[in-house]
Amino acid sequence: MTTDHLAPVYAQWPLDVVDAEGVHLRTRDGRRILDLYGGHAVAALGYSHPRWHTALEQQARALLFQSNAVPLGVRARAATRLTRFAGLGLDTAFFVNTGAESNENALKLALKITGRRTVVAIEGSFHGRTAAAGAVTWGAAKKWYGFPQMPFDVEFIPRGDLGAIARVIGTDTAAVIAEPVQGVAGAVDLGQEFLAALRARCSETCAMLILDEVQCGMGRTGFPFAANMHGIAPDMLTTAKALGAGFPCAALLMADHVAAHLKTDDLGTTFGGGPMACALIEAVVDIIESEGLLANVRRLSQLIRETCVVGPVVATQGAGFLLGLRTRRPAKDVQRELLERDILTGTSGDPNVVRILAPYVLEAQHVAQLRDALVSLPG
Repeated sequence: MTTDHLAPVYAQWPLDVVDAEGVHLRTRDGRRILDLYGGHAVAALGYSHPRWHTALEQQARALLFQSNAVPLGVRARAATRLTRFAGLGLDTAFFVNTGAESNENALKLALKITGRRTVVAIEGSFHGRTAAAGAVTWGAAKKWYGFPQMPFDVEFIPRGDLGAIARVIGTDTAAVIAEPVQGVAGAVDLGQEFLAALRARCSETCAMLILDEVQCGMGRTGFPFAANMHGIAPDMLTTAKALGAGFPCAALLMADHVAAHLKTDDLGTTFGGGPMACALIEAVVDIIESEGLLANVRRLSQLIRETCVVGPVVATQGAGFLLGLRTRRPAKDVQRELLERDILTGTSGDPNVVRILAPYVLEAQHVAQLRDALVSLPG
């Protein structure tokens, strides 16, 4: 492969993928790779799901694109289907293109509505690479944040530090943004107690609670959202990645007391809410619900936890199919050895965590394949 004309900003795996089906990638040299990474948690339905393809083709033939200035039935249906799927009382949806864009809009609304200037985030967080989302991403300022100044004041709370919640979140806090299950950090579940304490403190101080479910949402935990799993009602929730199961789209969901502040021109996007994206959002929700994929995620996640603490793996963490396999040896070595055995996994910000972001259509035989591969590795 040649990348002569591409910006050299991504580390490259030694794979030349030509097509994919189900939970497998096929390479040019004929390898069949079990994909347990799903393109950074995007391929929630695996590859070539027939109902996904049908929705794509039918909408492309009917109406490829039209702006948000034109009301569309498919857009209204997608918003209704998504908010009902969430079941969190977040009854207004704003469709955008990426997770970072959804976080940007959530942060902007929180700052505008409250009139405050401080946002609180959680250590280990990753919220995106744009100006506002990057400002609340842990470690970005030292590694890649390229803007001369941040657009607001930022403070970070250590994960699980209940005492810091009351100390850091105050009457000058516009919003708290948190991933209920942190992805890049290594599949770290913040837990019900910590998240409930964030919710309570935000209510006390009239700050907005934003749950970033770009990676952990849309069924990845085995629930519609991790907010459902933990029984937490945020003021806003952001989601992307699995939302279109391969088609680029994202959404910001808002409670009524947030949406009540909106007026014409407060938010905007060219491609967000396009008919192709909306048709696929509607299809993805329908497939997840009608094919019982939430239950499948919960069942097979438990099977991984029960059978895959073998070889170099000493423990598991996370939730659903946002799982971390904690390893004795460096995770990058275990990932490389698994790939040599035709299993693709990910690493994370934790050097001893291999990340599993499998498609929801995974089967027990695939878990057995992972177990057998791990058993064959040096401990």
